[in-house]
Amino acid sequence: MQTQSTFHYRINYQITSPQLRLLDEEGKQIGIVSKLEALQKAKELDLDVVEIAPNAKPPVAKLIDVKKFKYQEQKKERESKKTQKNVGVKEIRLRPFIGTHDFDTRVAQAKDFLKDGNQVKINVFFRGREITRKEFGYNIIKRFIASLESVKVVKEPHMEGKALVTMLVPEKK
Repeated sequence: MQTQSTFHYRINYQITSPQLRLLDEEGKQIGIVSKLEALQKAKELDLDVVEIAPNAKPPVAKLIDVKKFKYQEQKKERESKKTQKNVGVKEIRLRPFIGTHDFDTRVAQAKDFLKDGNQVKINVFFRGREITRKEFGYNIIKRFIASLESVKVVKEPHMEGKALVTMLVPEKK
């Protein structure tokens, strides 16, 4: 299912302004003309009048085929989406008494996440009586941050329910 682009330009008879600054297909200025003259010219060239800058004084309109114009707008939208960086929050779960190998695996995961530019949320979960020994959780987080190079702590370690939570971001170069 393809999403409908946000096409919100006034076309031909939808234009309300009596005067328009008219541009041709290449974007060269024709001049300030009345709405009727613009529509006449469009009819002669078998094109449409599309209002591209409604807030200008007078509004700017372009002589162009509407289907072609819609396609160009969608193309611009797709290109801008390609250049956007999608930054997400990745979560890593630890335990206060985690094994060495498991710890090293989580560190490697965190390095990958940070290298991709994601934020990393570290959760240290406490079960049962482990909650009475929070210092073990704080030590795990300190060890975790120390094993990652070039990270910035956004949120200091703090308790959220039965979990000790902190946020890390990659340090800017």
